[in-house]
Amino acid sequence: MFKQVIVARKDLKMSSGKLSAQVAHASLMSYERVKSKNPEIASAWKSEGQMKVVLKVGSEEELLDCYNKAKAVGIPCELVRDAGHTQVEPGSLTCFGAGPWKESELDAVFGKLKLL
Repeated sequence: MFKQVIVARKDLKMSSGKLSAQVAHASLMSYERVKSKNPEIASAWKSEGQMKVVLKVGSEEELLDCYNKAKAVGIPCELVRDAGHTQVEPGSLTCFGAGPWKESELDAVFGKLKLL
């Protein structure tokens, strides 16, 4: 099975609407990356119901640590930097999307994080 993981920062104190938009950016950006490089995985994920989870971290450092761990084992990821028009400083890292990818590989990297 395949799923997608979104990891979001909670320390930025974004409103639920702002956070939702950032998570949506991460999901779409990461999906587009996988679709271009591994279309068979993207297609399988879509046919399986597009499973995804949103997890939380407490800092930019923790976000980048998770991102780098995922990249190191070959999981495709996309970082989201906010444009800074509303609630956070321009260029702030808000979240990242990982996958869709093999559920077991995602769980090995992100399994200890808590749901948002």
